[in-house]
Amino acid sequence: MLPSLEAAELPADAIEVGRIADAWGIKGWFKVLPHSAQPEALFSSKRWFLQAPGASASTAFRLAIREAKEHSDCIVAASADVPDRNAAEALRGARVFVPRSSFPTAGDDEYYWVDLIGLAVVNREGVALGTVRELLATGPQTTLVLAAEEGGKAIERMVPFVSAFVDKVDLPGRLITVDWQPDY
Repeated sequence: MLPSLEAAELPADAIEVGRIADAWGIKGWFKVLPHSAQPEALFSSKRWFLQAPGASASTAFRLAIREAKEHSDCIVAASADVPDRNAAEALRGARVFVPRSSFPTAGDDEYYWVDLIGLAVVNREGVALGTVRELLATGPQTTLVLAAEEGGKAIERMVPFVSAFVDKVDLPGRLITVDWQPDY
């Protein structure tokens, strides 16, 4: 990493949102490949945290972002701490983290995937179906991938994350209620 970047500890609520792919141009801009198709967190935060590939979880650097914008299939960004192409090339491969607290507020019935992971899922009858392990973008819809245990054996369930099947998402209560049966 760049020796001119300020070493910093990752915030407790840091979320990995992308990776620096390469330098862009000659004035220190760099390309970021976002992990999300809607990378608002990269635009809303003026303070990113970087980790070099293979670095320990405690090794991070703070990067003050001057500007970030969409360009083709990626994001391009600039920082006063990255003055030229050579400095931008030194960032290649760095993982980009943003504090969850700096994400834009989600709208009604909108959720960040990171907020859904770990939530318990029950059906209308109160039967526990599992815990959200991950989400999959399957084209027309997103699918909740649940980790559960049945008869002492680990199983996986998938529930479409659409209003036809999801009755309620209670983030403070860490619970999702669905119209889904265990044998589906």
